[in-house]
Amino acid sequence: MTKQTHATNLDPHNPPGIDRQAATPMYHQLKNRILDDIASQGLRAGDILPGEHRLCEQFQVSRTVVRQALAQLEYQGVIERVKGKGTFVARQKVPESLVHTLTGLYEEVAARGGHVRSEVRRQEIIEADDDVADSLAVPPRSPVVVIERLRYVDEEPWSWTTTYLPHDIGLLVLQEDLRDQSLYALLANHGVRAVRGVRSAEAASADRAQAALLKVGIGRALLVLRSISYDENEQPMEYFIAHHRGDRSRFEFQLSASSATQSTAALRHTGIPAAEAAATTDEYNL
Repeated sequence: MTKQTHATNLDPHNPPGIDRQAATPMYHQLKNRILDDIASQGLRAGDILPGEHRLCEQFQVSRTVVRQALAQLEYQGVIERVKGKGTFVARQKVPESLVHTLTGLYEEVAARGGHVRSEVRRQEIIEADDDVADSLAVPPRSPVVVIERLRYVDEEPWSWTTTYLPHDIGLLVLQEDLRDQSLYALLANHGVRAVRGVRSAEAASADRAQAALLKVGIGRALLVLRSISYDENEQPMEYFIAHHRGDRSRFEFQLSASSATQSTAALRHTGIPAAEAAATTDEYNL
């Protein structure tokens, strides 16, 4: 189907069916009806949907009901609303479990049948700055290997990743072609495997360089993933910073608890003095 340039009417042969006497809220019924029609008409990302006024007329509901239904669909990532242009079927975000597992992007996407390729923009030996040295537990200005990659998922720019490896580990892959290979798999072939890691995710806005690389607007939302992985000897084996497009990624956290262990999630307020942060840390036992 080609991209729609005119609003698509929801199926006229399928009556609106908004039951005002039902216990299910009308906005929820409308949301489900829109979902059904997107599926039944085979609408694709970028196809335009009816506006609020047309939905009010077609389903004989108030604008409040329509706005609630659209807000739910937007929150779920089904549609996107562009000011001055209209409401469109959204590109589906890819759920990623990279935060809570030691899986790499290559393995994560391959597991769902997608393809990752990398544009390797830097692969060389540098001197570690203070941040890198601290993360890899090496002295400042020690030689480390840096690998910068623009990662594409199904031929669309997805993330900008800078990886730092200790010198001895980095030399194992310094000459490898990483355009279509998993870095983790290559390291595993040399007996280097991560057994645990510490990862964090935070929001950021794309600067000019990041926007150009990831094909997004300046100031658009990015998800920044930082990670330190440790080998079986409890030595840092990798440190990376990855900027993911916020409009294409959704990180999922899988939580579990058992009688033997208790999962804990901590919400820490950043941007305030450490003493205050300690006092305002909210911790939840899951």
